[in-house]
Amino acid sequence: MSPEFEKTNQTFDRATLLRRGAVAGAALGLAGSLPRLAKARNAGATINIVAYSTPKPVLSTLIANFQATPQGQGVSFTQSYGPSTSQAQAVAAGLPCDIIFPSWPGDVQILVDAGLVNKNWNEQSYSGIVANTVVAFAVRHYNPKKIKGWNDLIKPGVQVITPDPFSSGSAKWNILAAYSAQRHLGKTDAQAIAYVKQLFHNVAAQPTSGSAGTAAFLAGEGDTLITYESEAIAATLKGTQVEYVIPRQTLLIQLPIAVMQNSPNKDVANQFIQFLKSTPSQLVFGQNGFRPVNPAAAKTFTKFPVRPGQITLADKTLGGYAAAQQKWFSSPNGLMYGIESAVGGPSS
Repeated sequence: MSPEFEKTNQTFDRATLLRRGAVAGAALGLAGSLPRLAKARNAGATINIVAYSTPKPVLSTLIANFQATPQGQGVSFTQSYGPSTSQAQAVAAGLPCDIIFPSWPGDVQILVDAGLVNKNWNEQSYSGIVANTVVAFAVRHYNPKKIKGWNDLIKPGVQVITPDPFSSGSAKWNILAAYSAQRHLGKTDAQAIAYVKQLFHNVAAQPTSGSAGTAAFLAGEGDTLITYESEAIAATLKGTQVEYVIPRQTLLIQLPIAVMQNSPNKDVANQFIQFLKSTPSQLVFGQNGFRPVNPAAAKTFTKFPVRPGQITLADKTLGGYAAAQQKWFSSPNGLMYGIESAVGGPSS
């Protein structure tokens, strides 16, 4: 067996998720213990959520659950979904926002730099992370190209879909996963960068976001889509059976959430984030294919394997999100600007 792949479940057990959803629903009854004084204080507030492209289904459920609690009664929400980096840039340019939920921590940093988010956002519970997922490969039925690991993505004739790294957080995670996987397979920095360049010669399409990438793949483009595990599971829950593999060397995707410093409804926005991190809400995240950060919820979902080669942004090959952002995606000298120029991809 190749050192870069270990066989994993290719389709998610939908029935198991739904059974666990019943457990989550029962646990939501605990929300009734939240302070009833909050009802009067929060009534009439409107929370503007600006998020990356894929969590709309789970957030819609959790918003309704929050509105059923004393804290959430009378609170209304607006929701905006789109490519993670584009969303953060829009907020920096004036898009109304109380809660930012991007997929890439560097997109929170855009708003820290703009003076809109507290620089200590990642000192909140679970380091400011609301849910996790991992990098996975969606494949065609029965996996005809036998795509199992990173080396399979650079074989002649394999067409890869991965989003545009200048608009999408998903794309950034995918690129860093590809690079760090090569480092963990024993390659030097230069060799791993060369791998990423070779991979992008096989990239057939770069949609603007993770959800747009899924739509392109489901429409028949490409042999494989580099994506979130949660996105592949979400497609299955919508009734589209998506097969996927998790390479042995994968990257843990940590999804940040933060409140805007200038929010007129900062208190209720923080209450909503605390609600999202509670055990009942984290069970709902798990039901929808995300990996809970709350330990009590996480232990319920044994279908989420920790890969033997699972890597995090803190790994020495990446050095954290700020170092990764500077090396790969900063304008104009980030590595991806040169790689995209070489393959005729997007330039900004």
